[in-house]
Amino acid sequence: MIAAAAVTTSSSSSSSSSGGSATTQLSRYENQKRRDWNTFGQYLRNHRPPLSLSRCSGAHVLEFLRYLDQFGKTKVHTQLCPFFGHPNPPAPCACPLRQAWGSLDALIGRLRTAFEENGGSPETNPFGARAVRLYLREVRDLQAKARGISYEKKKRKRPPPTPLPPPHSVISSSPN
Repeated sequence: MIAAAAVTTSSSSSSSSSGGSATTQLSRYENQKRRDWNTFGQYLRNHRPPLSLSRCSGAHVLEFLRYLDQFGKTKVHTQLCPFFGHPNPPAPCACPLRQAWGSLDALIGRLRTAFEENGGSPETNPFGARAVRLYLREVRDLQAKARGISYEKKKRKRPPPTPLPPPHSVISSSPN
């Protein structure tokens, strides 16, 4: 198993730079993306049989996301749980801990970008596979129902129509 995967979705801690360092500090996002990419690479190497990135598919990405669930910290109530659908349950229960949908969604976004930055083409990007998008939607909906939260698509607010300026009256000086 991969111990580094537990770090994958946790927030990064800030690092202090040494006084005379001339190296460029990577952003928190870039550091997280690099860690996530390294963790996924380690997952592929430890896969039985080991997988090359070129043979990786959306199914392998789903396998990776399910593997990460064991390191999750979000309580997801089962339908048999008396607290299913309650945003703030009054007592503890034995429901499993999972990765939060938002963490998985952000992780896939970083890995999708890292794949292309490391030479992969957008057409063969396993992190953008339809199965991965459907899985994320399913996780989001399941977690929303389990917590009693609805994710409805927000309607785009249209700006109020701006009044047209009054038409200018043109005075013609045509001879009679």
